[in-house]
Amino acid sequence: MPRTTSHPSAPPEPGPTAPESAPGPADLGPLGRLGGRCARHPLTVIAVWLLILVAALTGRHLVGPVFSDQVSLPGTASHTGADLLARSLPQAGRPSGKIVFHTGTGTVADRRSGLDRTLAELRGLPHVTAVGAPVTSTDGRTAQTTVTFDEQLKNLGHDYTARLDTATAPARAAGLGVAYGGDLDQVVRQPANDKFSEGVGVVAALVILLLAFGSLLAALLPLATALISVGVGLGVVGVVAGVVSFATSAMTLAGMIGLGVGIDYALFLTTRFRQDLIDGHDPVTAAARTARTSGRAVLIAALTVAVAMLSLYACGLSFIGRIGLAATLAVVVTAAAALTLVPAALGLVGTRIDRVRLRRRPVAEGTGARPGGNRYAALVARRPWLFLAAGTAVLAICAAPALSLRLGHVDAGADKPGSSTRTAYDWIAAADGPGFGKGANGPVVTVIDLSRAHTPADRITTEVTDALRATHGVAAFTPVRASPDGGILVTTLTPATGPQDAATGTLLDTLSDRTLPGALHGTGARAYLTGTVAGQADFRATVGERLPLVIGIVLVLAFLLLLVVFRSLVIPLKAVVLNLLTTAASYGVLVAVFQWGWGDALLGLSEPVPIESYVPMMMFAIVFGLSMDYEIFLLSRIAEAWHRTGDNRLAVGEGLSATARVISAAALIMTAVFLSFTASPTVVVKMLALGLAISVIVDATVVRLVLVPSAMFLMGRANWWIPRRLDGLLPRVRA
Repeated sequence: MPRTTSHPSAPPEPGPTAPESAPGPADLGPLGRLGGRCARHPLTVIAVWLLILVAALTGRHLVGPVFSDQVSLPGTASHTGADLLARSLPQAGRPSGKIVFHTGTGTVADRRSGLDRTLAELRGLPHVTAVGAPVTSTDGRTAQTTVTFDEQLKNLGHDYTARLDTATAPARAAGLGVAYGGDLDQVVRQPANDKFSEGVGVVAALVILLLAFGSLLAALLPLATALISVGVGLGVVGVVAGVVSFATSAMTLAGMIGLGVGIDYALFLTTRFRQDLIDGHDPVTAAARTARTSGRAVLIAALTVAVAMLSLYACGLSFIGRIGLAATLAVVVTAAAALTLVPAALGLVGTRIDRVRLRRRPVAEGTGARPGGNRYAALVARRPWLFLAAGTAVLAICAAPALSLRLGHVDAGADKPGSSTRTAYDWIAAADGPGFGKGANGPVVTVIDLSRAHTPADRITTEVTDALRATHGVAAFTPVRASPDGGILVTTLTPATGPQDAATGTLLDTLSDRTLPGALHGTGARAYLTGTVAGQADFRATVGERLPLVIGIVLVLAFLLLLVVFRSLVIPLKAVVLNLLTTAASYGVLVAVFQWGWGDALLGLSEPVPIESYVPMMMFAIVFGLSMDYEIFLLSRIAEAWHRTGDNRLAVGEGLSATARVISAAALIMTAVFLSFTASPTVVVKMLALGLAISVIVDATVVRLVLVPSAMFLMGRANWWIPRRLDGLLPRVRA
């Protein structure tokens, strides 16, 4: 029986140190030759990118992108219930929203004339098909009416708010406060404007670049190229959004990730370029060498991010998959700019890159194999077990809160105080009476399908009514009534708690698993919960079921990519484990801040909120992709030294000392960019921004500076182990 042999990836025998000669065109590889051509013709390349920028932004303006957070879940109970409702009660299934009226003194009835004129004006608005009779609270100070439309509310546009304001002006003139709630948030909620966040991120990045580089041109170059690539990327996303509907947070997320990785990629290339200049190469050759080495790492890093983001489609939810697509488009454009625009800019600036200095000695990547690396690397090498244990303990502490992670939906109660949606939510929650109370902001429609029932409808009505009365957590429900065609029974129930309260989720589970099946047992009828809150619960359950699949796909694809690139089984396995720890730590911080309320006031939140159901899935893909950036840049330098010297200890020390300063600067920049987006008015964006910032901090410090070197020092030559037969089967990747 043949025996499978294994071996570490064998490096060439190290020889005497000699000055490295400039590689010829054949040695540069495709990326090196591309970088060299761009550096030789910088003005042409820059002009082409500027034309692409103008074309992308113009195309976005002409196409008119559409963004919506509406989710369709065919096959779920909420979707089936909505279909039954639309067939038997078409009016009930049409888009609708609430308009709430409130007075601090007296009652709404005292101002009835102004309210009546407003209702008449609302009936005359375009796309309005019905305006319900006002429902008044017990104390008479709050009233609400339901407005039904013949058009999806997202299609009305934010400008429709002006029409609503005009129609409700008589009520305001009569002294009534007016606010818009329910699904009207799709109309009145202002589109997220994150220009301020982007500006803060850019300024912070410039300061860090100036401190890191010590040169004005070297600091401006990564920033300028990143801004151009982000502009193109957002233009492309906008054009695609004219055909494919993205979530409202997709554009912000694409800009946030694009800006972060764009500056990082340019930073890594610029530091390598400066080192090649210091080593005596001319600017064009230095740009070509930079594209060959650091450009290869950029390409692999961008590919890893793209694979992770596109893996979100595996969850089967187009809403989430398209957010990943938007981020992927931004990253792909950014990587293309890093491999062409950055070398062109470097070739144009050339040796003048350090002309305007803020410090005497410019910062660049280190070269040369120094035994043990710098003093820190030597310290880690002497006590690897201590560093490994300490780093693991820090991540475990950060990850501990994730054990109490609760998924949910952030409702209008978390909107900015004073906003129309938040005001409507608070008025309804604070009032008493039918249609009011905390649960009235998230009513649940129960639809009972009678198509296969063999029990009389009146008996089913009695059984369901008795069961709902006996169910804990149901504050009120409307009489169970049959549709005109007799095909369904319908009742709308009001939970005793708000939409994002954990008790509301428990109530939905109780209703669907025990209460309604028990009441309908033996009747042949089936019950379905529908409405916004029920749909969100189905969405949350679907995400929870498919999260392991997405995690598995991302892990396998990342493992295979690193296996092919680094020709090692141990390195990709270590990377997967460490990235899982990083993600768990970021989850833990999110739970502590948002769910437990530790410091939520600093983020502009008035109360603790659950973790938005799709945020963990999104964060896993993004964090895994971004953390691989630093993994690949560090391991690329370690692998270069390993293949040159064959000394694992020396290679780890050299890679760590050569990249520590650059990775730290890049992490600071990306952290600053992400943290600037915590000022966004959108809670989901705040969650993603904080989670990504924490993950970058943890990854660039605890993981890259502590766990990676300590683990690699401990494993020695085993880091580069791969079965010989497997090594022969894997494709050879040379960029």
